[in-house]
Amino acid sequence: MPKLTRHYAHWPKGVPHTLETPDRHLFSFLEDSAKAAPDKTAIYYYGRQISFRQLHQASLNLAGYLQQHLGVRRGDRVLLLMQNCPQFAIAYYAILRCDAVVVAMSPMSTAEEVGHYAEDSGARVLLASQELLANALPLLDDGRLEACIVSAPQQFAGQPHDVPFMDIPEFVREPRRAQNHPRLHELADALQAGLTPGAVQNRGSDLAILGYTSGTTGKPKGAMLLHSHLILSSLQRSIWMPEGDDYISLSVLPVSHLAGMSILNQAMLTTGSLVMLSRWDCNAVVELIERLRITSVGVVTPMVAEMFARDDINRRDLSSIRRIYGGATAMPEALAAAIEQRLGIAFVEGYGMTESCGGSHVNPPDAARRQCGGIAQINVDARIIDPDTGVELGPNQPGEIVINSPTVFSGYWNRPQATLEAFIELDGKPFLRTGDIGYFDDDGYFYITDRLKRMINASGLKVWPAEIETALYAHPAVQEACVISAFDPKRGETVKALVILRPAARGTLQEAELGEWARTRMAAYKVPRIIEFVDCLPKTNTGKTLWRELQREQDERDRALRPAPLPA
Repeated sequence: MPKLTRHYAHWPKGVPHTLETPDRHLFSFLEDSAKAAPDKTAIYYYGRQISFRQLHQASLNLAGYLQQHLGVRRGDRVLLLMQNCPQFAIAYYAILRCDAVVVAMSPMSTAEEVGHYAEDSGARVLLASQELLANALPLLDDGRLEACIVSAPQQFAGQPHDVPFMDIPEFVREPRRAQNHPRLHELADALQAGLTPGAVQNRGSDLAILGYTSGTTGKPKGAMLLHSHLILSSLQRSIWMPEGDDYISLSVLPVSHLAGMSILNQAMLTTGSLVMLSRWDCNAVVELIERLRITSVGVVTPMVAEMFARDDINRRDLSSIRRIYGGATAMPEALAAAIEQRLGIAFVEGYGMTESCGGSHVNPPDAARRQCGGIAQINVDARIIDPDTGVELGPNQPGEIVINSPTVFSGYWNRPQATLEAFIELDGKPFLRTGDIGYFDDDGYFYITDRLKRMINASGLKVWPAEIETALYAHPAVQEACVISAFDPKRGETVKALVILRPAARGTLQEAELGEWARTRMAAYKVPRIIEFVDCLPKTNTGKTLWRELQREQDERDRALRPAPLPA
């Protein structure tokens, strides 16, 4: 089939359909902003402000130290283990300035996972914040890592008296710990050394980031992202959703993940200011929006659900917000409507993955549709295929989403077979197989219904958990929901819903009542046979619900209920 173009009728005015990717180094974003607006605030962190000049100089000094003291060379992989803080930005751009490769790890990584990232990437140097250092010490003790530069978030944070309206997390307030390990270096010392890095050699076609993805099976794989991938992704976003000179962005999504990293790169490209929090704090976010006049808010559904569940949300001044957007999890219809009514703007949903360097789809800001991944971005050719046969499907036919784009990754690090399996050829072009199930409508808008591996088979009928979750969100008492499968002796599998109720509804609604309500909203085979009210759901550091963890726990409980196999 030819490339899908029906969505061009809804394309944002003045936005081109294609862009050329400049042959640039990603560090040039920060370099240009430091020249254009040296004294402007680059990062606001718990009451302290860091200018573009300061951020640029700190990154240069750290790059010089990495090269001259720790021997970091072009193409070396360097591990980065930090929560959201200015030091992450300094380290991120310093590694790139060395022509090295950033391997950013989730702050939630275990010691075993840190060991895997180090071994798989071949990294020998780590930059870490002190509160996360314990999980890397075994690698320093046995020499798998040669050196680590450690920092204290407090070094670039304000004091409690600077922000009396919010709580500063304890690990951010903690003073710098004394370090006596022979392989440890202090970030403060590295910055004070004032060393100058060598000349930049890398260009757009060189490797910038190894983005480790959890995948559905096996250990995480490193998706290879080039400077050109990240630069084009930032340019796409800046053209699609232009921001004014007073652009102030909320940075609460983890910068170790591509979603948060994209917000960081975007601010450096546009000389925008970042208001950064190390951890999600709903009270702090509302206060900061009011006080600092934040204009752009990137969140995941559970975050915005908590915001709009507040009793005082209608009394807070949120008038500065010009853009609120997100993805990763479905946005409930009722919540989207509440946002639009309260802010006067639509919640702009998007869709993407690490392997596509972030967003491949996004809603047009002036023609956004609810519970929709949007339309294929600039330069993106997206289609739907039958996941079993690879045959291309037409409008309103659910199948696997596949993507061809200049931002699609270059493959998995040292995994040629996995790279091969990640693509399918259509019309002579390689398309990334996303593993996500969805469809596009007659206007070319894409709707994501579920993960290919998450389907529940109830008496032979396919049930997609995301569809059920979306329906449950329409109940006014439901704040969050996660649907998994549970063992059923007759159906094989059945639908189970774990639900967090809004605070005002707790104790006033029973599980059976919610089940009866669900029967009026969906086919009988989709209705959750088991509903369990819970106080919280486990999350990744990007705010996604860890449904696999919940499914694994359920499977363990169900093993005792399953009939024993017949003797051979």
